[in-house]
Amino acid sequence: MKTSIGFFLTVVLLFALPAQCQVDEPLKLIQSITLPGLHDGSFDHFQVDLPGKRLFVAAESNSAIEVIDMGTNKLVHTISVPNTPHSMGYDPELNKLLVADESQIEIYDGASYKLLATIPTEAHADASVYDPVNKLFYVGNGGRQANKDYCLITIVDARTNKVVGDIKVDSDHIEQIALEKSGPRLFVCLYSKNAVGVIDREKRTVIATWSIEPEGHQNIHLSLDEAKHRLLVSSINRRDPAKIIVLNSDTGKMVSAILSPGQFSSDDMDFDPATSRLYVAGVPFISVFQNNDLIGQVPSSYHGITAILVPELNRYYVAVNHHGTTDAKVQVYEVVR
Repeated sequence: MKTSIGFFLTVVLLFALPAQCQVDEPLKLIQSITLPGLHDGSFDHFQVDLPGKRLFVAAESNSAIEVIDMGTNKLVHTISVPNTPHSMGYDPELNKLLVADESQIEIYDGASYKLLATIPTEAHADASVYDPVNKLFYVGNGGRQANKDYCLITIVDARTNKVVGDIKVDSDHIEQIALEKSGPRLFVCLYSKNAVGVIDREKRTVIATWSIEPEGHQNIHLSLDEAKHRLLVSSINRRDPAKIIVLNSDTGKMVSAILSPGQFSSDDMDFDPATSRLYVAGVPFISVFQNNDLIGQVPSSYHGITAILVPELNRYYVAVNHHGTTDAKVQVYEVVR
Protein backbone atom coordinates (compact mmCIF):
# COMPACT_ATOMS: atom_id res chain seq x y z
CA MET A 1 0.00 0.00 0.00
CA LYS A 2 1.47 3.34 -1.03
CA THR A 3 1.71 5.94 1.70
CA SER A 4 0.59 8.62 -0.75
CA ILE A 5 -2.98 7.33 -0.47
CA GLY A 6 -3.20 9.43 2.70
CA PHE A 7 -4.86 7.10 5.16
CA PHE A 8 -3.85 4.37 7.57
CA LEU A 9 -5.07 0.96 6.43
CA THR A 10 -5.76 -1.66 9.06
CA VAL A 11 -6.09 -5.20 7.71
CA VAL A 12 -7.25 -7.68 10.32
CA LEU A 13 -6.66 -11.35 9.49
CA LEU A 14 -8.53 -14.04 11.39
CA PHE A 15 -5.46 -16.13 12.16
CA ALA A 16 -3.57 -13.07 13.39
CA LEU A 17 -6.15 -11.90 15.91
CA PRO A 18 -4.83 -11.53 19.47
CA ALA A 19 -6.43 -14.03 21.80
CA GLN A 20 -7.82 -11.29 24.03
CA CYS A 21 -9.78 -9.82 21.11
CA GLN A 22 -11.74 -12.97 20.38
CA VAL A 23 -15.03 -13.95 21.93
CA ASP A 24 -15.53 -17.73 22.01
CA GLU A 25 -19.18 -17.39 21.02
CA PRO A 26 -20.43 -13.82 20.42
CA LEU A 27 -23.82 -15.25 19.45
CA LYS A 28 -25.56 -18.26 20.96
CA LEU A 29 -28.41 -19.96 19.06
CA ILE A 30 -31.30 -20.43 21.49
CA GLN A 31 -34.34 -21.12 19.33
CA SER A 32 -35.68 -21.52 15.78
CA ILE A 33 -39.10 -20.22 14.73
CA THR A 34 -40.63 -22.28 11.91
CA LEU A 35 -42.31 -20.41 9.06
CA PRO A 36 -44.48 -23.07 7.40
CA GLY A 37 -46.09 -22.66 4.01
CA LEU A 38 -43.28 -20.76 2.30
CA HIS A 39 -41.78 -22.15 -0.88
CA ASP A 40 -38.13 -21.93 -1.90
CA GLY A 41 -36.99 -18.36 -2.27
CA SER A 42 -35.21 -15.57 -0.51
CA PHE A 43 -36.00 -13.16 2.29
CA ASP A 44 -34.99 -9.52 2.20
CA HIS A 45 -35.12 -7.35 5.34
CA PHE A 46 -36.57 -7.25 8.86
CA GLN A 47 -38.35 -4.50 10.77
CA VAL A 48 -39.17 -4.37 14.48
CA ASP A 49 -42.09 -3.07 16.55
CA LEU A 50 -40.59 -2.85 20.04
CA PRO A 51 -43.70 -1.67 21.96
CA GLY A 52 -45.79 -4.38 20.35
CA LYS A 53 -43.01 -7.00 20.60
CA ARG A 54 -43.40 -7.85 16.92
CA LEU A 55 -40.88 -8.70 14.27
CA PHE A 56 -41.69 -8.30 10.58
CA VAL A 57 -39.68 -10.11 7.90
CA ALA A 58 -40.06 -9.65 4.14
CA ALA A 59 -40.41 -13.03 2.45
CA GLU A 60 -39.81 -11.40 -0.90
CA SER A 61 -40.00 -14.49 -3.12
CA ASN A 62 -43.28 -15.48 -1.44
CA SER A 63 -44.94 -12.04 -1.71
CA ALA A 64 -45.48 -12.00 2.04
CA ILE A 65 -44.60 -10.23 5.27
CA GLU A 66 -44.26 -12.70 8.14
CA VAL A 67 -45.22 -11.32 11.58
CA ILE A 68 -43.54 -12.87 14.62
CA ASP A 69 -44.38 -12.34 18.29
CA MET A 70 -41.02 -11.73 19.99
CA GLY A 71 -42.48 -12.57 23.40
CA THR A 72 -43.58 -16.08 22.47
CA ASN A 73 -41.26 -16.50 19.45
CA LYS A 74 -44.16 -17.67 17.30
CA LEU A 75 -45.47 -16.75 13.87
CA VAL A 76 -48.76 -14.89 14.47
CA HIS A 77 -49.76 -13.53 11.06
CA THR A 78 -48.86 -13.42 7.38
CA ILE A 79 -49.54 -10.29 5.31
CA SER A 80 -49.96 -11.15 1.63
CA VAL A 81 -48.58 -8.36 -0.54
CA PRO A 82 -48.94 -7.83 -4.31
CA ASN A 83 -45.34 -7.94 -5.45
CA THR A 84 -41.88 -8.50 -3.97
CA PRO A 85 -41.47 -6.84 -0.56
CA HIS A 86 -37.92 -5.69 0.16
CA SER A 87 -37.77 -3.39 3.18
CA MET A 88 -40.05 -1.74 5.72
CA GLY A 89 -40.54 1.09 8.15
CA TYR A 90 -42.74 0.96 11.24
CA ASP A 91 -44.17 3.78 13.33
CA PRO A 92 -45.43 2.71 16.80
CA GLU A 93 -47.29 5.98 17.42
CA LEU A 94 -49.23 5.79 14.17
CA ASN A 95 -49.24 1.97 14.29
CA LYS A 96 -48.45 1.79 10.60
CA LEU A 97 -46.23 -0.57 8.63
CA LEU A 98 -44.74 0.92 5.46
CA VAL A 99 -43.48 -1.51 2.82
CA ALA A 100 -41.22 -0.98 -0.20
CA ASP A 101 -42.79 -3.50 -2.57
CA GLU A 102 -40.90 -3.52 -5.90
CA SER A 103 -42.98 -1.03 -7.94
CA GLN A 104 -44.88 0.67 -5.15
CA ILE A 105 -45.06 1.59 -1.49
CA GLU A 106 -47.83 0.09 0.63
CA ILE A 107 -49.02 1.26 4.03
CA TYR A 108 -50.75 -1.19 6.36
CA ASP A 109 -52.64 -0.69 9.60
CA GLY A 110 -50.52 -2.18 12.35
CA ALA A 111 -53.48 -3.57 14.29
CA SER A 112 -55.71 -5.07 11.59
CA TYR A 113 -53.02 -5.40 8.87
CA LYS A 114 -55.51 -3.78 6.52
CA LEU A 115 -54.04 -2.03 3.46
CA LEU A 116 -54.47 1.73 3.95
CA ALA A 117 -52.71 3.16 0.90
CA THR A 118 -50.76 2.23 -2.23
CA ILE A 119 -48.25 4.70 -3.68
CA PRO A 120 -46.76 3.99 -7.14
CA THR A 121 -43.01 4.39 -7.63
CA GLU A 122 -40.46 3.79 -10.35
CA ALA A 123 -39.23 0.20 -10.75
CA HIS A 124 -37.46 -1.62 -7.94
CA ALA A 125 -38.58 0.15 -4.77
CA ASP A 126 -36.08 -1.56 -2.53
CA ALA A 127 -33.78 0.16 -0.01
CA SER A 128 -35.50 2.34 2.57
CA VAL A 129 -35.13 4.03 5.93
CA TYR A 130 -37.73 5.52 8.30
CA ASP A 131 -37.40 8.80 10.19
CA PRO A 132 -39.58 8.34 13.32
CA VAL A 133 -39.19 11.94 14.45
CA ASN A 134 -40.49 13.55 11.28
CA LYS A 135 -42.65 10.57 10.26
CA LEU A 136 -41.00 10.30 6.85
CA PHE A 137 -40.28 7.12 4.89
CA TYR A 138 -37.41 7.34 2.38
CA VAL A 139 -37.51 4.73 -0.40
CA GLY A 140 -34.95 4.21 -3.17
CA ASN A 141 -36.36 3.34 -6.60
CA GLY A 142 -35.73 3.70 -10.32
CA GLY A 143 -32.29 3.35 -11.86
CA ARG A 144 -31.27 0.68 -14.33
CA GLN A 145 -34.42 -1.39 -13.77
CA ALA A 146 -36.43 1.65 -14.83
CA ASN A 147 -34.06 2.18 -17.80
CA LYS A 148 -32.70 5.35 -16.24
CA ASP A 149 -29.18 6.42 -15.30
CA TYR A 150 -30.30 7.82 -11.95
CA CYS A 151 -32.35 6.73 -8.95
CA LEU A 152 -34.92 8.52 -6.85
CA ILE A 153 -35.39 8.48 -3.11
CA THR A 154 -39.11 9.01 -2.73
CA ILE A 155 -40.29 10.60 0.53
CA VAL A 156 -43.63 9.54 2.00
CA ASP A 157 -45.29 11.25 4.97
CA ALA A 158 -46.60 8.45 7.19
CA ARG A 159 -49.17 10.77 8.75
CA THR A 160 -50.92 11.56 5.46
CA ASN A 161 -49.85 8.53 3.37
CA LYS A 162 -48.76 10.97 0.66
CA VAL A 163 -45.56 11.59 -1.29
CA VAL A 164 -43.97 14.87 -0.21
CA GLY A 165 -40.92 14.88 -2.45
CA ASP A 166 -38.20 13.04 -4.34
CA ILE A 167 -34.42 13.25 -4.11
CA LYS A 168 -32.52 12.58 -7.33
CA VAL A 169 -29.38 10.47 -6.92
CA ASP A 170 -26.82 10.28 -9.73
CA SER A 171 -26.37 6.49 -9.69
CA ASP A 172 -28.26 3.79 -11.58
CA HIS A 173 -28.13 1.38 -8.61
CA ILE A 174 -28.37 2.24 -4.93
CA GLU A 175 -28.44 0.02 -1.88
CA GLN A 176 -28.80 0.60 1.87
CA ILE A 177 -29.76 4.01 3.24
CA ALA A 178 -28.81 5.20 6.75
CA LEU A 179 -30.30 8.12 8.66
CA GLU A 180 -28.28 10.44 10.88
CA LYS A 181 -30.10 11.01 14.19
CA SER A 182 -27.99 13.94 15.38
CA GLY A 183 -28.15 15.89 12.12
CA PRO A 184 -29.97 16.32 8.81
CA ARG A 185 -28.07 13.84 6.65
CA LEU A 186 -28.84 10.59 4.88
CA PHE A 187 -26.11 8.25 3.67
CA VAL A 188 -26.76 5.97 0.70
CA CYS A 189 -24.70 3.22 -0.94
CA LEU A 190 -24.02 4.15 -4.56
CA TYR A 191 -23.44 0.56 -5.60
CA SER A 192 -22.55 1.20 -9.23
CA LYS A 193 -20.14 4.01 -8.29
CA ASN A 194 -18.29 2.29 -5.42
CA ALA A 195 -19.15 5.27 -3.27
CA VAL A 196 -21.39 6.70 -0.57
CA GLY A 197 -23.76 9.56 -1.34
CA VAL A 198 -24.35 12.15 1.37
CA ILE A 199 -27.79 13.78 1.29
CA ASP A 200 -29.09 16.83 3.12
CA ARG A 201 -32.64 15.85 4.15
CA GLU A 202 -33.70 19.46 4.57
CA LYS A 203 -32.41 20.61 1.18
CA ARG A 204 -33.32 17.25 -0.39
CA THR A 205 -30.18 17.11 -2.45
CA VAL A 206 -26.89 15.19 -2.63
CA ILE A 207 -24.19 17.34 -1.05
CA ALA A 208 -21.16 15.01 -1.30
CA THR A 209 -19.95 11.74 -2.81
CA TRP A 210 -17.33 9.71 -0.92
CA SER A 211 -15.44 6.98 -2.79
CA ILE A 212 -14.48 3.70 -1.14
CA GLU A 213 -11.98 2.86 -3.89
CA PRO A 214 -9.46 1.35 -4.19
CA GLU A 215 -10.19 -0.72 -1.07
CA GLY A 216 -13.83 -1.51 -1.79
CA HIS A 217 -16.31 -2.07 -4.59
CA GLN A 218 -20.06 -2.63 -4.95
CA ASN A 219 -20.97 -1.57 -1.42
CA ILE A 220 -24.37 -2.75 -0.26
CA HIS A 221 -24.48 -2.00 3.50
CA LEU A 222 -23.66 0.90 5.73
CA SER A 223 -24.03 1.62 9.43
CA LEU A 224 -23.45 4.87 11.27
CA ASP A 225 -21.48 5.12 14.51
CA GLU A 226 -22.44 8.69 15.35
CA ALA A 227 -20.66 8.86 18.70
CA LYS A 228 -17.28 8.09 17.13
CA HIS A 229 -17.96 9.81 13.80
CA ARG A 230 -17.53 6.58 11.83
CA LEU A 231 -19.40 5.41 8.77
CA LEU A 232 -19.05 1.64 8.34
CA VAL A 233 -19.41 0.49 4.74
CA SER A 234 -19.37 -3.09 3.51
CA SER A 235 -17.55 -4.33 0.44
CA ILE A 236 -18.72 -7.92 0.08
CA ASN A 237 -18.56 -9.23 -3.47
CA ARG A 238 -16.79 -11.94 -5.43
CA ARG A 239 -14.36 -9.48 -6.99
CA ASP A 240 -12.40 -8.63 -3.83
CA PRO A 241 -11.81 -10.01 -0.34
CA ALA A 242 -14.74 -8.99 1.88
CA LYS A 243 -14.00 -5.86 3.93
CA ILE A 244 -15.57 -3.28 6.17
CA ILE A 245 -14.47 0.16 5.03
CA VAL A 246 -14.41 2.78 7.80
CA LEU A 247 -14.93 6.41 6.75
CA ASN A 248 -14.86 9.52 8.89
CA SER A 249 -18.53 10.51 8.85
CA ASP A 250 -17.68 14.23 8.97
CA THR A 251 -15.17 14.36 6.14
CA GLY A 252 -15.56 11.11 4.16
CA LYS A 253 -11.86 10.36 4.63
CA MET A 254 -11.03 6.66 4.70
CA VAL A 255 -9.75 5.64 8.12
CA SER A 256 -9.31 1.88 7.83
CA ALA A 257 -10.34 -1.27 6.01
CA ILE A 258 -11.02 -4.40 8.04
CA LEU A 259 -10.84 -7.80 6.38
CA SER A 260 -13.77 -10.17 6.92
CA PRO A 261 -12.16 -13.57 6.18
CA GLY A 262 -14.18 -16.17 4.33
CA GLN A 263 -17.34 -14.06 3.94
CA PHE A 264 -18.77 -14.12 0.44
CA SER A 265 -22.47 -13.27 0.75
CA SER A 266 -24.44 -10.93 3.01
CA ASP A 267 -27.62 -8.86 2.97
CA ASP A 268 -27.68 -7.14 6.37
CA MET A 269 -25.28 -5.33 8.69
CA ASP A 270 -26.18 -3.95 12.14
CA PHE A 271 -24.25 -1.72 14.52
CA ASP A 272 -24.78 -1.60 18.30
CA PRO A 273 -23.53 1.74 19.67
CA ALA A 274 -23.71 0.51 23.27
CA THR A 275 -21.02 -2.12 22.67
CA SER A 276 -19.38 -0.77 19.48
CA ARG A 277 -20.11 -4.15 17.90
CA LEU A 278 -20.91 -4.63 14.23
CA TYR A 279 -22.84 -7.72 13.12
CA VAL A 280 -22.57 -8.80 9.48
CA ALA A 281 -25.04 -11.53 8.51
CA GLY A 282 -24.07 -13.90 5.78
CA VAL A 283 -22.67 -17.18 4.61
CA PRO A 284 -20.72 -19.11 5.56
CA PHE A 285 -20.40 -16.96 8.70
CA ILE A 286 -22.05 -14.29 10.79
CA SER A 287 -19.08 -12.01 11.42
CA VAL A 288 -18.90 -9.91 14.59
CA PHE A 289 -16.55 -6.93 14.93
CA GLN A 290 -15.80 -4.67 17.86
CA ASN A 291 -14.17 -1.37 17.00
CA ASN A 292 -11.55 -2.45 14.44
CA ASP A 293 -11.26 -6.07 15.57
CA LEU A 294 -12.97 -9.20 14.26
CA ILE A 295 -13.97 -10.89 17.52
CA GLY A 296 -15.77 -13.93 16.18
CA GLN A 297 -17.36 -15.75 13.26
CA VAL A 298 -20.42 -17.92 13.89
CA PRO A 299 -21.27 -20.57 11.25
CA SER A 300 -24.55 -19.66 9.56
CA SER A 301 -27.36 -21.68 8.01
CA TYR A 302 -28.58 -22.13 4.44
CA HIS A 303 -28.73 -18.72 2.74
CA GLY A 304 -28.91 -17.03 6.16
CA ILE A 305 -28.02 -13.58 4.85
CA THR A 306 -31.01 -11.60 6.21
CA ALA A 307 -30.81 -10.54 9.85
CA ILE A 308 -31.58 -7.88 12.42
CA LEU A 309 -30.06 -6.95 15.79
CA VAL A 310 -32.52 -6.00 18.54
CA PRO A 311 -30.18 -4.74 21.28
CA GLU A 312 -33.06 -3.85 23.61
CA LEU A 313 -33.82 -7.58 23.87
CA ASN A 314 -30.21 -8.75 23.56
CA ARG A 315 -31.28 -10.77 20.51
CA TYR A 316 -30.12 -11.29 16.93
CA TYR A 317 -32.55 -12.78 14.40
CA VAL A 318 -31.57 -14.53 11.16
CA ALA A 319 -33.95 -15.63 8.39
CA VAL A 320 -33.21 -19.00 6.77
CA ASN A 321 -34.79 -19.91 3.42
CA HIS A 322 -37.02 -22.90 2.75
CA HIS A 323 -34.99 -25.54 0.92
CA GLY A 324 -35.87 -29.08 -0.06
CA THR A 325 -38.06 -30.55 2.66
CA THR A 326 -36.84 -28.08 5.30
CA ASP A 327 -39.24 -25.28 6.28
CA ALA A 328 -38.11 -21.68 6.32
CA LYS A 329 -37.33 -20.39 9.78
CA VAL A 330 -36.06 -17.49 11.82
CA GLN A 331 -33.16 -18.34 14.11
CA VAL A 332 -33.00 -16.53 17.43
CA TYR A 333 -29.55 -15.82 18.87
CA GLU A 334 -28.67 -14.49 22.29
CA VAL A 335 -25.96 -11.82 22.17
CA VAL A 336 -23.06 -12.94 24.36
CA ARG A 337 -21.20 -9.99 25.87
